[in-house]
Parts: sequence; C-alpha cells; structure tokens
Amino acid sequence: MAVSSPDLKAFLLATPFFGGLSDAGLDLLISMLVERRFNAGATVVAEGEPGRSMFIVHSGQLVVSKLTDDGRVIRIASLEPGDFFGEMTLIEMQNRSATVVAESPTVLYELTAKKLYMCYKTDVHAYVMVMQNINRELCRRLRRADDRIARLQMLHASQ
Repeated sequence: MAVSSPDLKAFLLATPFFGGLSDAGLDLLISMLVERRFNAGATVVAEGEPGRSMFIVHSGQLVVSKLTDDGRVIRIASLEPGDFFGEMTLIEMQNRSATVVAESPTVLYELTAKKLYMCYKTDVHAYVMVMQNINRELCRRLRRADDRIARLQMLHASQ
C-alpha cells in the first residue's frame, strides 16, 4: 500500500537516506514508497535473486548474511529502524548481494527502480540528493569493510 503521514515524514527526515531533500522532494518520494510487512523469520531478499528495489527500515530488526562457498551462512550486518538496504541493485543492476531476514516483526518501505526513475524525471534535484545520500552510505560501509579487512589481516599476521 502507498503511504503518507506526518509521523512517517518526520521519521524519514531523520534517516540518512532522505537528508537534504526539499519538502516537495520528500513528499514526492514518500508518495512513491510502498509499505511492506514481514513476520519474524521471513526472508525479505535472498542472495542471488534479481532485485530492482531497495528498502528503508521503519521498525523491526533484520540480519544481513552471505553464503560461503562451503555452504556456511555468515552474518555480516544487523539492520534497525532508519537503515536502508537493497540500493546496490538500483545502482549496478545486479542480483542481490546478500540475504536479509527479519529477526522480529518488521515494517519496511520499498522504493523500486521504476519509481526512482520517475523521481529523476519529475524532480532531478531530489533524485540527485537521494543518489548522493546512497553514495555517502556506501562510502561509510566501504570504510567499515576496509577496517574489518585490516583487522583480519593483522590477526592473520600475528598467528
């Protein structure tokens, strides 16, 4: 179902995804969101499946994991209200890079690639701000991944 409410607007303004948007740009993007609800244990997206949408976490807790070559599941991140995921499929048009499972009852807001393209056609400034916000988050994630890799290398070197 499409969404719109003052409480949702206030919530979204406090998330990194919607930072810097004009009121009109924010209203446009909110009108494009679709609410999705998941029970605890439900798989929201699965690694390797096609994906053409991203999600903003409104409530609940989720786990991001990857499958190793030998079949083990490795937990790589936790998600909570205000976080977003799935944006990589909108940028690189590749299949999902990880699996995301709801750990508790969860409410997400989905933004599809088609709707994001409509945003570009309707309000290029809002589109640029959203893409810039996505890029900032991807840079933060890359820095955290770099730090993890460096710590693992130091651990490996000391053994």
